[in-house]
Amino acid sequence: MARPKKYPPDPEQPLIDHLIELRSRLLRILACVGVLFLLLFPFANPLYEWLALPLLRHLPDESTMIATEVASPFLAPFKFVLVLAFFLSMPFVLYQLWAFIAPGLYQRERRIVLPLLVSSSLLFYAGVAFAYFVVFPLVFSFLIGAAPEGVAVMTDISKYLEFVLKLFFAFGAAFEVPVATILLVWAGVTTPERLVAKRPYVIVGAFVVGMLLTPPDMISQTLLAIPIWLLFELGVYAARVLVPAREEAEED
Repeated sequence: MARPKKYPPDPEQPLIDHLIELRSRLLRILACVGVLFLLLFPFANPLYEWLALPLLRHLPDESTMIATEVASPFLAPFKFVLVLAFFLSMPFVLYQLWAFIAPGLYQRERRIVLPLLVSSSLLFYAGVAFAYFVVFPLVFSFLIGAAPEGVAVMTDISKYLEFVLKLFFAFGAAFEVPVATILLVWAGVTTPERLVAKRPYVIVGAFVVGMLLTPPDMISQTLLAIPIWLLFELGVYAARVLVPAREEAEED
């Protein structure tokens, strides 16, 4: 069977050309993040208020969020807007990554890499939305309700930002499990059958990951572990569909 040709066929580039192109791609990414940051910065305080809504809705009437450092009222919204700008730039970042590696891929590899880049972006957004709309209300309701009698719950705005960003990235990364599963099968590292045989270990590992990446409460740990397991099953099913297509492409 003849080895498939690269599509389109490009001459091998010197290392310096690759470095120049990489620098160009990185500058475009920084420019995109910078433009979005400048557009969002005038709305930093309203955006932070939106971020804080899941907590504010469960605080007692007499409680508010507080700032324990002099610069916190400015720095917390500033940091959130910067992270949000990068977050919204993710499709453009992935496109730049795709454009950088695409010339070195075979045609059959292009057919799977581009959909995986798109789906990985959508899955990350889905994980963040799941954390904000499902996990946060349950977690904050539980944590505030568990406060001892006589304890006024007043969360520092900087600590709250660290807390929610940690959960955002934990759930966003966890929702990438189908993409990781497909890549492992597609690269020949494992097979769907082997993954199914190791399902009990995957379930235990999902709860361990949930324990490590979330606060020490059973609600958020379980709400992270269960999606990881279900997304693993989705990845195995998708791999069974995609791998035969890949084998047929190699035979063409």
